[in-house]
Amino acid sequence: MKTNYQTQIERIVNALSKSWSIKSSSKWSIENPAKGHCGVTTLVVNDLLGGEILKTSLPDGWHFYNFIDGNRYDFTSSQFIEPIAYLDIPSNREEAYLDTNEKQYTFLKQRVLMNLDALKSV
Repeated sequence: MKTNYQTQIERIVNALSKSWSIKSSSKWSIENPAKGHCGVTTLVVNDLLGGEILKTSLPDGWHFYNFIDGNRYDFTSSQFIEPIAYLDIPSNREEAYLDTNEKQYTFLKQRVLMNLDALKSV
């Protein structure tokens, strides 16, 4: 049986996938909607659920993700073909924000909140 927390994570995953667009990352594409969304997604999830922000060095730069209640959550791992060897290096909002900008962050946060509200009525 799913816990309330697992249901909440599933709702956020669903809301994120409906929210990502070219307006939330210039690297977005229909073929790879999570591409370029690690920083901005990490920030929005941090706003919603708290926790810590972690990072791992990849060939193209830092990859950001969330650590909440003892669990790693990488909501944008689908953008990569190869599995990630997570290093779980402590990071923060300021570093994750360097991967996005105010316009993309505000857009994604508003869209996620809108989609979460829409999912409540389903």
